[in-house]
Amino acid sequence: MHARIPLVLAAALALPAAWAQQQGVSKTEILVGTIQDMSGPLAGYGKQARNGMLLRVEELNEQGSVHGRKLKLLAEDSGYDPKRAVLAAQKLVNQDKVFIVAGHLGTAQNLAAMPVQFDKNIVNFMPITAAREMYEPLHKLKYSFAATYYDQIRMALPGLAKEKGAKKICTIYQDDDFGLEVQRGAEAALKAMNMELGEKTSFKRGATDFSSQVARLKAANCDFVVLGTIIRETIGTIAEAKKTGYLPTFFASSAAYTDLIHKLGGKPMDGMYATMTVLHPYLDEASQPVRFWANKYKTRFNEDPTVFSVYGYNIIDQLVQALQKTGPNLTTDSFVKTMDTMRYEPDMFGSAGSDYSPTKHLGSTASRLSQIQDGRWKVVSDYVK
Repeated sequence: MHARIPLVLAAALALPAAWAQQQGVSKTEILVGTIQDMSGPLAGYGKQARNGMLLRVEELNEQGSVHGRKLKLLAEDSGYDPKRAVLAAQKLVNQDKVFIVAGHLGTAQNLAAMPVQFDKNIVNFMPITAAREMYEPLHKLKYSFAATYYDQIRMALPGLAKEKGAKKICTIYQDDDFGLEVQRGAEAALKAMNMELGEKTSFKRGATDFSSQVARLKAANCDFVVLGTIIRETIGTIAEAKKTGYLPTFFASSAAYTDLIHKLGGKPMDGMYATMTVLHPYLDEASQPVRFWANKYKTRFNEDPTVFSVYGYNIIDQLVQALQKTGPNLTTDSFVKTMDTMRYEPDMFGSAGSDYSPTKHLGSTASRLSQIQDGRWKVVSDYVK
């Protein structure tokens, strides 16, 4: 006579495998984690990215579901500190038990948090950083959307330097993983141009005074300066330079492509260049679909959207597309299998489109140039791939 199966075990065996075994996936819900800076030097970016993500989650949940499941977004604050990012990842992965971590902001922060996620087979999906380590070395749980800082600078610098007739190209950069990527991109471009780097100077993350660095660049007669800077360092460097009558061409990565530069920095920011991958959504210039989207965002959060709102929104939108394609039997493995076949079309925000394969976990290498003219960003080049 067969032993009777205990009722609890029988019930467990009856559950669909996808949500009996997969962390963060139930019959009715998928838990999505994100780590943002909501209290540190990049809180402006972090709050906007989280709001963009939240808008797309709420849209989905109001309009329907992904194979019967709603999305729930759980956001943790890193304060732009790698140590806090580790704690945030531990909470999301081990306590909240999320299915995926999406749109995590910051290079050093992602590098610190990823081992916590990978230990539990949790995908790091479309981090908001363009560092090469977000997809290299190839790892089944790493997917990145952004043309790298390295490639942005390496590919755009030669053309812009030639256009400006640059004689001495120099760099100022944040002394961390992010800044070094910009620095290496500049060095690679100069090597291809058969030019030497004129001068390089760096600063610690969180620095507020750039007078000594600017004095050094000015003394070296640098007429073109590559900026491995984000918000206040970009503003601080350019403002200090203009105050002293020093007027080189300033060129930054997409990390400085934000309306906060001209909003906080004012007229002195006119003329600077940055690489970018999606348009800043200025409401009076935007297409009708973007205006509709922007008004919905403003109604929900009582502020105008920014390019970081767009990043957040697009990351969740791409997640939803991949979840829909994966089907109801959702596991990390089935999701990864789908991602390795995904192709995303250009969107209403002007992205270049992207695609993934089992050996290609960076969606796109394309970026283009924008310049601040009369207090707002204007596109000044086509996509360079």
